[in-house]
Amino acid sequence: MADVSIQQKHFFSDKVEHFTESVIREMTRQAMLHGAVNLAQGFPDFPAPVEIKQAAQQAIANDVNQYAITWGAKNLRNAVARQMKVWQGITVDPEKEITVCCGSTEAMISTLLAVCNAGDDVVIFEPFYENYGPDAVLSGAKPKFVTLRPPSDGDGEWTFDERELRRAFDRHTKAIILNTPNNPTGKVFTRTELELIRDLCLEFDVLAITDEIYEHILYDGTEHISMASLDGMQDRTVTINGMSKTYSVTGWRVGWAVAPERITNAIRKVHDFLTVGAPAPLQEAGAMALSLPDEYYVKLAERYRVRRDHLIPALVAVGFKCFRPRGAYYVMTDIGAFGFQDDVEFTRYLVKEIGVAAVPGSSFYHNPADGARQVRFAFCKKPETLDEAGKRLGKLRR
Repeated sequence: MADVSIQQKHFFSDKVEHFTESVIREMTRQAMLHGAVNLAQGFPDFPAPVEIKQAAQQAIANDVNQYAITWGAKNLRNAVARQMKVWQGITVDPEKEITVCCGSTEAMISTLLAVCNAGDDVVIFEPFYENYGPDAVLSGAKPKFVTLRPPSDGDGEWTFDERELRRAFDRHTKAIILNTPNNPTGKVFTRTELELIRDLCLEFDVLAITDEIYEHILYDGTEHISMASLDGMQDRTVTINGMSKTYSVTGWRVGWAVAPERITNAIRKVHDFLTVGAPAPLQEAGAMALSLPDEYYVKLAERYRVRRDHLIPALVAVGFKCFRPRGAYYVMTDIGAFGFQDDVEFTRYLVKEIGVAAVPGSSFYHNPADGARQVRFAFCKKPETLDEAGKRLGKLRR
């Protein structure tokens, strides 16, 4: 009889050997298992806006329950185009340049599958949202990492070395993935930094793929600038966005990719055979959400600023060094004061013994050792949730 264990090794793609399951989502499972306060995964524990939920309910009641057009309902595509013009001054053709996907996550992998070939390089800033590395591998490309360095003090900015970035570009470079505002660091890339990246993209004929899912969650007077709005970049930028973070509906899975027509055509092909389409009634609700007044976005950012300034003092009080974010709703911390060997050991202790779930920093780096002193907390939670987390974290002082 043949050795089954030997035979089965041929059933797996070599690609899956290069990454693990999501550490972030595993920490949510650990939080549920141990009854911990979940400050790991970035989803709100408070309700989505009433008017958006009502729009989805009405769409279902109106029998918008069958397939939408594969690349997105016309109402939503029109709304995305309208708001990109309002918010960033970018003119987009909703018929030829927008693909609605099952969340920004699918938009990213559809884009990479559409543009990458074996042997291509994709430049990624790290620490990075954990999907980007596996997405590059699945698309056949090789990720090349450029380090974002934390500030020496908690109120400074994460920075990168311009020379290191330039060295990452060569004739094999197909694209650079840029996440601003950034998960996990909260960094908001400045116009000067974006122009430097723009110049390298033009010099080396590279595509920019930008994840702008946190564009409305900004603090301390920072400004979100879309790469596609810079001179020379609209024809070589894929802008990815979605409903999840801005409208507190992470489970709806409605996102989009905006790109020049020739690239959109390729993305639409992949998207069609990958997921067919995003949920039809939720797309109609998305069109309604994008029509909310400016006041909604101002209040959104302010509510998250209050939450940020609620959690950080509680973390500092028990010994964390916090790197204050300028955008998104996460705070990266240094855990050196606690004497643990690494971040994974520390987060296991935190979830099991303290009752708070966080994400080990190593999951955001290609070399886990680079994040072994870091842990990420999410503050997109109710004030009482943050209070309970702070109360539990107080046990660390003892």
